[in-house]
Amino acid sequence: MATAVAGTGSAGKEQDVGARHQEGTGSAGSTSRYGGSKAFGVLLVVAGLMGLLAAWVITLDEFALLKDPGFKPGCSLNPVVSCGSVMKSAQASVFGFPNPMLGLATYPVVIAVGMGVLAGARHRRWFWLGLNAGTLFGVGFCSWLQVQSLYEINALCLWCCLAWTGTTLAFCYTTVHNVRLGVIPAPAGLRSALGEFHWLPPLVWLGGIGMLVLTRWWDFWTG
Repeated sequence: MATAVAGTGSAGKEQDVGARHQEGTGSAGSTSRYGGSKAFGVLLVVAGLMGLLAAWVITLDEFALLKDPGFKPGCSLNPVVSCGSVMKSAQASVFGFPNPMLGLATYPVVIAVGMGVLAGARHRRWFWLGLNAGTLFGVGFCSWLQVQSLYEINALCLWCCLAWTGTTLAFCYTTVHNVRLGVIPAPAGLRSALGEFHWLPPLVWLGGIGMLVLTRWWDFWTG
């Protein structure tokens, strides 16, 4: 699926032209509307579903913990992979309410945008920039939670890892989409590189997270 998201060569260029619909010229192209490929729409839907599923399960476990402080979530498998330890931490309620409730409100937006793309919807530049800003906040928040999980809480939550993955994919491919269509101004070389190697940013990003997890508990994994 990832290969189809951006496309390569002349096919990718044709896709770019087809995804951009000019309703007016204007000095800044402010009346332009931009669509997206079906593969991009599917990716947004899948990424949103990944995050929504994780947020839903964690929220249910949070309620179970409120009813029974001794409740052990199903994903608490060992001292390292311990969802319960993460849920009971102060970092699990950064804004005064459980973090997954934020996901319950935001991941459906990503799913809805993806469904719109699949239906052929085209949006103005501010819409795509707004989605990029929202996914940027999401990936930034997830990155902070990753650091807290690895080096402060000293435990991993598998459902959180699923949400991290979905958020990273949504941000990377929304950015690729916006750069390739000119929503975000960029040199032609960068647009071409992202079209050819669109899979590289999420691969390096998620691979880096995997390496941090591996090295953080190397003795545990290899013991």
